Amino acid sequence: MIDLHTHTFFSDGELVPAELVRRAAVAGYQAIAITDHADQSNTQWLLSRLVGVVDEIGAANNMQVLAGVELTHVPPVMIAAAAQLARDNGAELIIVHGETIVEPVMEGTNRAAIEAGVDILAHPGLISSEDVQLAAAKGVCLEITTRKGHSLTNGHVAKLARQYGAKLVIDNDAHAPDDLVSLEMAHKIAQGAGLTEEQFQQARINSEELVKKAKG
Repeated sequence: MIDLHTHTFFSDGELVPAELVRRAAVAGYQAIAITDHADQSNTQWLLSRLVGVVDEIGAANNMQVLAGVELTHVPPVMIAAAAQLARDNGAELIIVHGETIVEPVMEGTNRAAIEAGVDILAHPGLISSEDVQLAAAKGVCLEITTRKGHSLTNGHVAKLARQYGAKLVIDNDAHAPDDLVSLEMAHKIAQGAGLTEEQFQQARINSEELVKKAKG
């Protein structure tokens, strides 16, 4: 199992990075990305506390850990610059907090994230066909999430991704230990969203490829 969307107490998670990694390792995870909520005000601060340190923590737990951010409620016109700031400060993975139907995310966030070429558009809600086609063209992964609330539109995302050939990943958006679902549960949630077995396995491969790309 790989989870490329997790949070620590650096934003609204419950655990310090070391405990999050340890609990993920004990739960059988091969890799995670720590992607605390960020905008231009705290991106450098967050990454200065993760870059390098996560490699040591990961090695001690025999797993790979990526230093990343989840750009959250950043105005669409600022997303490209925020993503570049994160890259410049060592982010190995960049997620954007998409237009979930359970939060007042600005309209246009999905499109701006895709145009910026981020790695993952998280819980993109009722994403448009045009944006899914653009994500497919640019290789931006769309997220199927196991998190309550955000998962309400998984079926819509999966359907359009299948129709237009966009890449999917399956993430927990983990904030607490109990959010680290098992591979079996992730499989069931994917099935509930309408993913075939082949699509589920491809989503896992997509996550593996993002980890390999990040770690060179």
